[in-house]
Amino acid sequence: MDIMDRAQEYLEHINKLLRDNKVPELTGELAKDPQLSQIHEDLKTIREVLFAFSSGDFSPNITIRGVIPGCLKSLQAHLRHLIWQVKMVEKGDFSQEVSFMGEFSTVFNSMVQRLNLSLSKLQKKEESLLDINNKFRKEVERMKTFNEGETRYKFLTSYDPLSGVLNRRAFIEMAEVELANANDLFVPCCLAMIDIDNFRNFNDTYGRLTGDGALRHVVKIVEGGLRKNDFMGRYGGEEFILFFYGADEKTGIKVLERLRNKLSETSISLETGPVSVSASFGVVGSNREKPEEKGYVQKLINDADIALYSAKMAGRNKVMLYSPEQETRRHSVMPGVQEDSGLIGADKSL
Repeated sequence: MDIMDRAQEYLEHINKLLRDNKVPELTGELAKDPQLSQIHEDLKTIREVLFAFSSGDFSPNITIRGVIPGCLKSLQAHLRHLIWQVKMVEKGDFSQEVSFMGEFSTVFNSMVQRLNLSLSKLQKKEESLLDINNKFRKEVERMKTFNEGETRYKFLTSYDPLSGVLNRRAFIEMAEVELANANDLFVPCCLAMIDIDNFRNFNDTYGRLTGDGALRHVVKIVEGGLRKNDFMGRYGGEEFILFFYGADEKTGIKVLERLRNKLSETSISLETGPVSVSASFGVVGSNREKPEEKGYVQKLINDADIALYSAKMAGRNKVMLYSPEQETRRHSVMPGVQEDSGLIGADKSL
């Protein structure tokens, strides 16, 4: 075989190494050439590394030397670092920047900056425990952790210590957030007031400690019957407020009737025997005005309280839907009654 034929054979073998899916065998006279054998092994190793990279495996140990292996080592180091950076972004570190991949680097860095900006806006807006535990939790879950002491302090500022449900301020704040979201998505919502029937007489008969137990009993029954996105708060005394997300007035009435029946059917065990507790309910839909208006939630509470008063006047242990006519009738029955803490002034002895 003359030198031209051998050179042609060498070139064909190298071409197969570069192009064929399968690595060609190095046999015959070709296998006896140490220089070609070295080229064969180097190209074989480069192929294996590239195949690994194409499948997302950046772990191969590159031991050969030269310009191409050096470039592969540099690319491998960059890609490994990029994976680490992505993991850091996943954990909430938005300081990461990529500078070695051209247009991808620009897009990646822009994405990280936007994430960081979005997080900053959320952190400024969601300052209260209520926002952190609800709205912020849905958007960037577990982005911020609280130590036990801080969590306990903020819990006490947002929850009623006796019943364990949201206090009035926290409930109104949460309702404002949920109503704004619902308005953007055209989702109906309802707000309801609950008042335990004849609670003053219950306290006078059984004592305030037993009365406190009755309040917790009502909360347990009501919360156990709420849907996933509904929540409850204590408005004051024996009055509670409910927020139904994604519920029109018809659905709100249906849920309240179920709660009313459950409460009536469940008794409290006392030393003197079981005692039943009932409650009256007033409900109002949120789709009549714009929720971004100042004091809108308080207006809903006032309207629900008017419906609650109608339920009391109708004999208690009832669910009533708000209507403007109820307010007119109420003032005609109770002329000159002044508003009290946002309520229209229902007789608390009812």
